[in-house]
This record gives sequence, structure tokens and C-alpha cells, in this order.
Amino acid sequence: MKPIDFEKGKTLNNILSAALPMLVAQILNLLYNIVDRIYIARIPQIGTVALGAVGLCFPIVILITGFTNMYGSGGAPLFSIARGQKDKDEAVALQNTSFFLLVATAIVLIIVGEVFGEPILSVFGTSKSSMVYALPYLRIYLLGTLFSMISTGMNPFITAQGFAVVGMTTVVVGAVANIILDPLFIFVFGLGIRGAAIATVISQALSAVYVMSFLLRKESDYRLHILNLDEIKHCGYRAKKIIGLGTAAFIMQFTNAVVQISCNNVLSATGGDIYVSIMTIVNSARQMMETPMLAVTEGTSPIISYNYGAKRYPKIKQAITIMFVIDIIYSLIVWTIIRVFPAAIIGIFSNDKTILADAIPAFNLYFSTFIFMTFQHTGQVTFKSLGLKHQAIFFSLFRKVIIVVPLTYILPYAFHMGTNGVFAAEPISNVVGGLACFITMVFTVNTIIKAGNSKTDFSD
Repeated sequence: MKPIDFEKGKTLNNILSAALPMLVAQILNLLYNIVDRIYIARIPQIGTVALGAVGLCFPIVILITGFTNMYGSGGAPLFSIARGQKDKDEAVALQNTSFFLLVATAIVLIIVGEVFGEPILSVFGTSKSSMVYALPYLRIYLLGTLFSMISTGMNPFITAQGFAVVGMTTVVVGAVANIILDPLFIFVFGLGIRGAAIATVISQALSAVYVMSFLLRKESDYRLHILNLDEIKHCGYRAKKIIGLGTAAFIMQFTNAVVQISCNNVLSATGGDIYVSIMTIVNSARQMMETPMLAVTEGTSPIISYNYGAKRYPKIKQAITIMFVIDIIYSLIVWTIIRVFPAAIIGIFSNDKTILADAIPAFNLYFSTFIFMTFQHTGQVTFKSLGLKHQAIFFSLFRKVIIVVPLTYILPYAFHMGTNGVFAAEPISNVVGGLACFITMVFTVNTIIKAGNSKTDFSD
């Protein structure tokens, strides 16, 4: 299997070669994540309530993803930079350290989640009627945490080696299994919401097995090696580097969880459980709309990192420009579709016609500035790819914690906007946070390019 040639290949070809398989993987990963919600929403009599209950589990799922991204998105760019510097031993060591961190964290999260799942859900605003569905789903879902973190967290290392199609296949395995198993466990076996969680765990396990089979293959130049006790004692330096850079990715997910908790609490108080279900639909739609954008940015990331390690600065600027142009064209097309066909998109996730009157205005408000998400994604991925952890961390916090969370409480109560205030917080942050991140990124990259072939290290 021939890897992508980061050294000699044309920038646009490399981006497309990495992004297109990743796009397929992201779409299937999206189905992996939302197919549960589509089927759950169609469970007779309890569909809408059960969907809202799953939405209440989102913050925990997001936090698990946050830790996964910390080690995957933190380790993979450093891995690519080391490859660009022709330092194979360091690249392998970074990969192995990331794997150890993923496994150790997964074990801790499983234990904490299983022991404290019910009180955590209560803090998130879960009512007694919703707890009946949310807690069983969460406890089963948590059992697959190790599989989920391995399959998702180690996948960036496969793509970073140039094997984008293999990275895509690892997701395909799990996603296809989940799509097949979901209706089987939910409806045929009559397990309802528990069946959705069981199907997800089995699918995650299959994906993890595929990832490990590739990374452990003997012919690999970057074969995964499980750290022994002595290596664990001496991996602190690399672990610190991985966590330092990956903290930005973690904060992005952590702040998403904080936002979700805040939204659920305010919506529950101002609109009731029905609006929690609407927010679940909105978040599912956002994941669907963002998927191609994420595929392009994440497909470009190893190319930026590799060229940064190789000190080929014009290639960095070229990659960023191509990434931005593709994403802005895509976001404009999607924004148009959202404005014209909101009911059709909502219908993908729920067949409950009674919620459309409330869901459509909320949907239109939330996605009103979708185009500006391109600026945030472009800036954020560029900072991460260049190893600029402080900038990446700041703008993760700025958009969500400094803008969205306060507005989620201020707009509904201080400005008497009710549920509309919750849905208005996100579009405001897209404009303010997105532009601030992008403009700062442009100035930072121009500084690096002007430095040319100097030995200055901008990566903290």
C-alpha cells in the first residue's frame, strides 16, 4: 500500500489524497455517532424523551473525546514534525507514548464514570423521568471507552504516515458494524436504548482491533511498541510535550461539554425537556454539517506539520490557503441549504412533527453564522499543526468559555430572550471568536514565513 508522498507530492494533491479518505471516514464516523440518535428517536412512544436523555449524556461523551484528542491531536503533529526532521526514533517514541496515555486514561475514565455516573448526570440537569433512559445508556457506553479511545486516538498516527485510506478503513469497520447492529439490538432484540449502547461498544471494539492490527504489523517503519515499566518511568518529557500541545484539543472538547451542560440547564428551566431534545437535534445536525470541513482541515494538518519540520515555509502557506478556500466554499453551500431546507434536515433526526414549530426557528437562529466557523477551524488547526500550543489553547477557551457560556445565561435571563437566547449564543461566538482566531493565525504564520530559513523555533 503506497503512502502519500509528503516530501515531493504537490500540496493540493496531498491535501486531497489525505482529505478525501478522511471525508469518507468522518462521514461514517458521523453516522457512527448519530445513527443511535436516529434510531432512538424512532422508538415507539418514548422516542423523543429517550433522544433527550441521550443528549444529556453528550457532555460525558464529549469529555472522553476530549482526552482522546489530547493524545491523538497532541501526539500526531509532533510525530509528523519528527518525520519531517527525519528523526524516526523520536517519531516512534511519540507514537508509543501517546498510546500509553490513551490506555491509562481510558481505564481511569471507565472506573470514574461507572461509579459516579448517576450523580454526574444529575448535575447535568437530568430529570427523574430522563434518568431512566440516560443512566443505562451511559453505563453500557462507558464500557467501550478503551476501544473508542484507541480507535480514534491512534487513527491520526496512521494518517500522519500517509496511509489515509487505511485510516478511513478503520472508521468504516466500526461505522458499518454500528449501522447494522443498531436496529438489530434496538428493535429486533427489543433492548431499546440499551441496545443502541451495546451496538456502539461492539462497533468500537471492531474498529480498535483493526487499528491495532495495522500499527503492530512487523513490516512497519513506525511499528507500535507497548511501553515497558522502565520506559514508562522515562516517558515524562514526551508525555509533557504531547499533553501540552494536545491540551488545546482537549479544551475544545471540554468547553463543548461545558456549553452543552449550560445549554441543557437553561433550556430545561426556560423551555422544558422538549427543548433539550431540540438542542440534541441541533447538535447532531451541526456534527453532520461540520464533517467535510473537519475532513479538509484534519487532512491538511499532517501536511502543515511535516513541512514545518522540514522548514519548507512556502508550502505551509500554500496548504493553509488551499484549506481555507475549500472550506469557505463548502460552508457557503451548506449555509444556503440550511436556510432553504431546515425542516428536511431536522427530519433526518426526528419524525416527531409536533416539535417542528419550535425546532425550525431555533435551528435557523443557531446556524445563522455557520460560514464563520471556517475561520475558527482554519486558525485552530493551523496553530495545532505548527505546535503553537498557547495560541491554540487561548482561542479554544476564548470562543466557548469567554463568549458562549456567559451569553447562554445572559441572553435568556438578563435580556429576557428565553430559549432563543441559548440558540443565539453560538452564532455570536462564531463571528467574534472565529475572526479573532483567524486574524491572529494570519499574522503568526506571516511572521514564521518572514523568518524564512532561520533557526528560530516558534513552537514554545
